Parts: sequence; structure tokens; C-alpha cells
Amino acid sequence: MSRFALICCLLFVLSPARAEKLKELASVAGVRNNQLVGYGLVVGLDGSGDQTTQTPFTVQSVVNMLTNLGIQVPSGGNLQLKNVAAVTVTSTLPAFARPGQPLDVTIASIGNAKSLRGGTLLMAPLKGADGQIYAMAQGNIIVAGAGASAGGSSTQVNQLATGRIPAGATVEKSVPTLLGNGEFIQLELLATDFTTANRVVNAVNSQYPGTAVALDGRVIQVRAPQDNNLRVAFLSRLENIDVTPAESGPKVIINARTGSIVMNQAVKLDSCAIAHGNLTVTITADNAVSQPNPLAGGKTTKVQNADIQIQADKGPIVRLPKSSTLRDVVRALNAVGATPQDLLAILQAMKAAGSLKAELEVI
Repeated sequence: MSRFALICCLLFVLSPARAEKLKELASVAGVRNNQLVGYGLVVGLDGSGDQTTQTPFTVQSVVNMLTNLGIQVPSGGNLQLKNVAAVTVTSTLPAFARPGQPLDVTIASIGNAKSLRGGTLLMAPLKGADGQIYAMAQGNIIVAGAGASAGGSSTQVNQLATGRIPAGATVEKSVPTLLGNGEFIQLELLATDFTTANRVVNAVNSQYPGTAVALDGRVIQVRAPQDNNLRVAFLSRLENIDVTPAESGPKVIINARTGSIVMNQAVKLDSCAIAHGNLTVTITADNAVSQPNPLAGGKTTKVQNADIQIQADKGPIVRLPKSSTLRDVVRALNAVGATPQDLLAILQAMKAAGSLKAELEVI
């Protein structure tokens, strides 16, 4: 079995469309997360911090911090801080978060620190897109990696310049979240689809007649109780309504960087013929020395001769029959005997020829 077959083996289950909970298909407008970001210092590193001659902002941050703590650093001094690293601190503020609630934070080096392992993040404010402070972060960093070096040799497991602090931040300010506007709330589908939007309206109206209407292929407006307690209970019942989503259109996702190919079960093939071959170009450099004859007065020079060989493998013509299921499509493509990298070009050519009935998306 080729690597392409292994990539697609999990997609062979051709089960009919099943009903899903409404909360799996849509979210309530206004109920969203907010991204937070901050800048801080990690101290206590074992000589693996920033090289301060190349990251002057680390020295400046340390001087500012010490000044705020009442310690005056003499001007003109050359601080060598091997145990300090400048980092970014990021976190996500969930909807309905309240002051005092803990948040997980991610720490990432922005200088040239070799490792953050064993470091401690000093108090760092986390700001939102509006520039306001919503949380404060501090704590010991957990780095899921290890490394060592000696005598010019080194070894490393996983990434050492990034770590996390579980419950490392505390919410200081909440973001107001409104559950709808007036007597209505809006449900936003995770993916725009008119069929799914229509089915959501029908499912909601079957239990609460005349309450839901689709504004477009993504937004459904629902009449809800205006009392906050009743509205929360109504949303609880609403998000558990069963809805059968529309079937996805045929699509093939191609990752040109990794050679990965993923397709859904709606992909179909028309009959076509494919001839696939490999072109190999080999360039070999032969370094030699030209030595002049005795008493010739010449100089010894280096000569480089390049040997170029081109080999074109014959590619037999493979006829792919018309296929209507994903299993048949994968079996037909495996018959070509191409690698995933070759299939990137083959699939694009099949799409251009009109034999691949699917949308190609390159990521």
C-alpha cells in the first residue's frame, strides 16, 4: 500500500449523513474568545538566556524592571545577563470570564535564548486588541523538551524556546458578553451553507414554531425570552436540537509543502488515461589537478570537470476507470504507482482535463 493510501485510509468509512447537535454546527453571535498578548522576562535560566550584546531590548527591560523596584542601575554599565530571556506571553480569554479566573499561558522566546527550561516568568500584563490589560501572568515554565551540548556536539529533544504555564495567568478584567440584541439572538453556522441553514430553521421551528428565520446562508435569527435566566435555559435546549447537515461538496486538499493529499468521500472520477514517468538529472563534479611538465614554467592549477547525465524512465499508460466512491478513487490513483509528490501534479492535470470531479485547494 502506498503512502497516499495510508493518508486516505481513514476516509474510507462511507456512512450516511447523521444528525448532529446544533452546538456542533453553529455558535451564538457574541459568544467568542478574545486573544491576549504580552511581553515579559524569564529569569533563573541556567546560562541559556539571551546574548545581551545581540538583544539590547532584554537589557533595557531588566533595567526598567529594577528601576521600578527601586534599584538604580549605574548608566554606562555593560550588563551580561546569561540567565534572562525576553519572551512573548499569549493566552485566550474565554467568553464570560470573570476576574480571578485562571488562564493557561504560552511563553515563547523572541531573542536568541537557547532554552527556557527551568525559567520563571516575572509578572507580565496581558493586553487585548484594544490595548487594555485583561490578565496578569507569572509562574514557573514547563518546557516539554531537553537538550545538552559539550565539546562541539549537541542533542535536543523537542522545542526548548517555547513553554507553557498551566493556570499561569489571572483574569483582572472581564469582557461584557451580550446574549443577543433585544428579543432576538443570532446563530452563526461554522461553515456557510444554505441547505444547512434551512435545515436548522426547520429543526428549530419544529420545536418552537415561528421563532427562527434564516438571514443568509450563515446567520439564523431566533426569537428568545428576554429574561436572562430564561434565555440561558432556552439556549441550553436550543443547542441540543438534532440537525442533519448538508453533505459536503467534493474537495481535494493538497499540501504542497509536505506532499499530503486529503480528499472527502464525495470525490468522483471520470474515465481517463495517465502516462507517468520520472526524469532524473545527475551532475557529478570530478576535481583534478593540472601539473605542468618539468621546466615548463607553468603553474599547478585545479580543474573541475562536470559530468551531466539525464535519465528518463518510461511511464506506461494507465487507464483509470470511472469511479464513484472514495475507495475506488484511491485504488485507481494507487494503480499509477506515483509518490504523493507526483500525485500533486497528476491531480492538477486531471482537474484541468475535467476527469477529476472535485474542487482543488492548495494549502
